Amino acid sequence: MPCCSTSSPQKDPIIFSSFAVFLVTSFLYISNHRRQRQRCKENSPDKPKNVTNDSKVLALSSSPSSSSLKCKMTDSEILRLRSRHFCGSVSVSYSNSGPLMIVGGSGSRLIDSSGRSYLDTRNNVAHCGHQNPHIISTIQQQLGMLNTNTRYLHPNATRLASRLASLLPDPLEIVFLVNSGSEANDLALRLARAYTQSKNMIVVDRAYHGHTLGTLEVSPYKFDCSGEFQLTQQQRQQKDHLLNNDHVDAMAADKNDDMQQTPGPHVWKVPCPDTYRGPHKGQDAAKLYASYVQEACRVYTEERNEKVGAFIVEGGMSVAGVILPPPAYLKICADAVRDAGGVYIADEVQTGFGRLGSCFWAFQYKHCNGTGGNLYTDQKKMEVGQIYDGNEEETTVIPDIVTVGKPFGNGMPLAAVITTRRISDAFEAMGVEYFNTFGGNPVCSAAGLAMLDTMEAQSLQQNAVHVGGYVQDRFRELKKDLSIIGDVRGSGLFVGIELVRDRETLEPATAETSYLCTILKEKYAVLTSIDGPHNNVLVVKPPMVFSVEDVDCFVQSFENAVKNDLGSADDLKNISKTPT
Repeated sequence: MPCCSTSSPQKDPIIFSSFAVFLVTSFLYISNHRRQRQRCKENSPDKPKNVTNDSKVLALSSSPSSSSLKCKMTDSEILRLRSRHFCGSVSVSYSNSGPLMIVGGSGSRLIDSSGRSYLDTRNNVAHCGHQNPHIISTIQQQLGMLNTNTRYLHPNATRLASRLASLLPDPLEIVFLVNSGSEANDLALRLARAYTQSKNMIVVDRAYHGHTLGTLEVSPYKFDCSGEFQLTQQQRQQKDHLLNNDHVDAMAADKNDDMQQTPGPHVWKVPCPDTYRGPHKGQDAAKLYASYVQEACRVYTEERNEKVGAFIVEGGMSVAGVILPPPAYLKICADAVRDAGGVYIADEVQTGFGRLGSCFWAFQYKHCNGTGGNLYTDQKKMEVGQIYDGNEEETTVIPDIVTVGKPFGNGMPLAAVITTRRISDAFEAMGVEYFNTFGGNPVCSAAGLAMLDTMEAQSLQQNAVHVGGYVQDRFRELKKDLSIIGDVRGSGLFVGIELVRDRETLEPATAETSYLCTILKEKYAVLTSIDGPHNNVLVVKPPMVFSVEDVDCFVQSFENAVKNDLGSADDLKNISKTPT
């Protein structure tokens, strides 16, 4: 009988027998799964004592999965194995003061192997909170049915692509599902090169776009390593050699600026649009910072007779120390790049999915369609160059390529590249098949859908507005009493607190920041993150379920640490950076 036969199932004994096998197999699987769950319950250890009053956290800490992670190895044994089998360049948080063995979590809290509960102010991966019940159950359900490579059709991937495209303005409609932000940005660079036929890239100083060879070349945060805790000369020479960095690119407007060291003439680095510590402030800051991009475009097109490939930039610059570009900066830059034949890539890996509160995507910040880029409104109304609020400086621009990652799967490896059909057609015309074994697999796609559902159900973008505003209000109030706080900036649950020794000279309080980060962990059970070119900015980007009570705990702990624990500058000379 041919495989396309239309014979009825009732008359086909082969189909009958196959169905019977399926029923028996399913019954055995379910029975075995129930027996395993019962054994887990019987073998579950006692709950840790004196940890927290949070019943959800207590339940999680005593769960089989958590107890298995506590396992039979001590922290020191794990560190010993790690040092033996991991490369020394693989960082671990708090390595200078005692790394944490995290075995569980709930909401905005993490739990270590001793049962101690920590407030997490830094983890923007668990977007909807650690161990979110809905996301966990969705993942478990899909994993119990199927997870395989992506060569087959599956509704989860296509539904997720459609859902993601609906959250972006036209003409962004083509979606590539991948596994990480680095992978997404690497693919974005490939798409840009395929479309423009140019490898010339314009990047912003201090930016970080990933750890692949392609993304390292556009990540000054990695290839430049400026800051107080610098590489030795020998280490810099080794890094320069690995990155093919044989020369200094002297094409910039300021040819004496040592910022211009790049991996090659195809990468042009422009100043970070920092209006606190940078040279340009006030109403003209956007135009002045954008002029560096305009100059790069002019040199590429007029002096080199080449096109620009792409301008890749974060709408909210995280590792730069929470820098939000001044209004109209992105619009002016994108216009110049497009006039020079290039495309504008918006890296939303750190700040996408409503983290800034007032907008769903950072590239919309202060330039939204009157709704703040709200998750529940029609964002398709946005048009390139449209002016809002009657202010000609308040303009928006739609990127040619957008990348997302980190929070997309709420901890599962999921990221994406979204672009226009015109760019994807140019990529397809190269004739090279694109395939990603795990990008958009059924389980991770289910996690992405569940994350978006949870965001909407729990109004997490609105929570970012409310709680994020409270974070800034509390720290600005504290600034009146603590001279170490130089600046408080950001939007939503993306906040930077820059610490200085002198508010006039802006001398960075680098050692003090590292010390406070350590003492907050050790004494107050608060986990924080440090970034910025001088490693003196506390970067606040917690799970989006962060609450007002969490803010109060964080601010009070910080205040106590500064007033009661921070020694004099002389006592901090030997402080090493706290890797976070």
